Amino acid sequence: MKRILLPAGGAILATGLLAAGLASASTANAAPKKASDNLASATQAYSVAKFWLDANGATLKAAQQYKWDSNAAPKLTIGGSAGDDGKAGLVPPTGYKKVTPQIVKNINLPKTVGKVFFQTAGGGLAWCSATSIDAKYRNLVATAAHCVYDTATNGDVLDKWVFVPGYHQGKATWGVYVGKTAHTHYDFANFEDFDRDYAFVTVYDGISLGGAKEVSKTDYDKWVGDKWTDKKEITKEEYEKCNLNLGDCFTEGDDKPDDVVGPDYPGAVLQKVEVTKKYYDSRPTGKGNKNKLGEPEVEQVTQSEWLKYKGPGEKSKDANGNYIITHYYVQKWVKPATVKKYYQRVYLVGGVVNRGRLGDNVGGQGFAWNQKPGQPVFVFGYPAGAHPDGDKPYTGVTMKWCYSKKPSGKVYQAPAFKAEEHIWIKCAMTPGVSGGPWLLKYSNTKRIGYVNGVASLVSDQDKNGRYDTLTSPYFDGETQQIYAYAANQWSGKIVGPNGEALK
Repeated sequence: MKRILLPAGGAILATGLLAAGLASASTANAAPKKASDNLASATQAYSVAKFWLDANGATLKAAQQYKWDSNAAPKLTIGGSAGDDGKAGLVPPTGYKKVTPQIVKNINLPKTVGKVFFQTAGGGLAWCSATSIDAKYRNLVATAAHCVYDTATNGDVLDKWVFVPGYHQGKATWGVYVGKTAHTHYDFANFEDFDRDYAFVTVYDGISLGGAKEVSKTDYDKWVGDKWTDKKEITKEEYEKCNLNLGDCFTEGDDKPDDVVGPDYPGAVLQKVEVTKKYYDSRPTGKGNKNKLGEPEVEQVTQSEWLKYKGPGEKSKDANGNYIITHYYVQKWVKPATVKKYYQRVYLVGGVVNRGRLGDNVGGQGFAWNQKPGQPVFVFGYPAGAHPDGDKPYTGVTMKWCYSKKPSGKVYQAPAFKAEEHIWIKCAMTPGVSGGPWLLKYSNTKRIGYVNGVASLVSDQDKNGRYDTLTSPYFDGETQQIYAYAANQWSGKIVGPNGEALK
């Protein structure tokens, strides 16, 4: 194991379900230096969620896999073995004390896994993979640290960070969960040490948009959350009864007759005007006001209609005694009349649904540390990028998985990423899988296991233009201590009982 000299002091506490696991772990004498960074306050979180949910999730659909991944394909070299720093330990998944591994041909995908969405420093919309993980307040997400911290510009945490569990084809079935605080190892946050490429993020209770509700002006002014105004057309009589002093009613346009314009006037509309045969015969052909409009139109009518007709056209009878009216038309080019319309202002507030805690909705995977490499493992995520040869087999729209029955006990090293002991499996998933969980003892029936790593780097080891290797940082006792701290942090709600944003 790569040892990092850390100052003593500042012990990390664990309570509740984590206390036993922490007490049993034999770790380094000095607690690891954790890095905890705020992502969004409760008052900011509402607008962050709305940013992603508006327009039926159009922003979610517009995001692409984190482009940083496209550069994260190093040539890996075999190193030594992953070293534990104490006893192996397990924290059981949410609601379960024992998980029985099952290996079957048809894999039931875990609903805890989803995508984290964020905005990059350049304003781009991107996503990585992640999973809900067990925590005291059922509010914790595990992913890669490079999917939380802006390594592309060596900046701070990524902006507008949210988790969408069970993401499938643009749908946020269980809502959107806004990140509150990110927790990782100091060496990643400050030195981008990929042996610590993991992050545990507390999230607020999830929310979904539930439509709009019309309210009074008074209630609209009091509303703290999402709100907007619209208009509805009313009659002139209703407008005259409206209290104009409140500004709730207004008009648009004016009553104006048709204005005669030239035929080339933008938006000019052609009208036909019936005239006498004498006038029609005197007019020229071609496009223009008062010019002939086509050939005369012959209409056969009833006797009654023929007798009643008083227009400029000519009345006649044919050889069979049929009643005929011949109409003569000239052109009239006009700017159409406008009509004054009457409106009433409508006050609307956003109907927001509080979806509750993440772990209560989708559960949470367990956590494992200091495990012996070489155990069967599943990796889940949303690959989307192309292979080096340009082939793009995945869309990133649906979840995919890799399975390794007996991974190597050796570790890979990637000096460019300061990685000295990455565990690895053979896997052809492409960029986009970053942050996806490595699950030991996965139960296909219960869809849960133990998070023992997160997808970090992809590589084309045999240089045939296809990714074939996926790596993860090794989870040791220092990882467990940072997880234990994060798993005991409360987050809370961002909307009130009526869907209003909390101040």
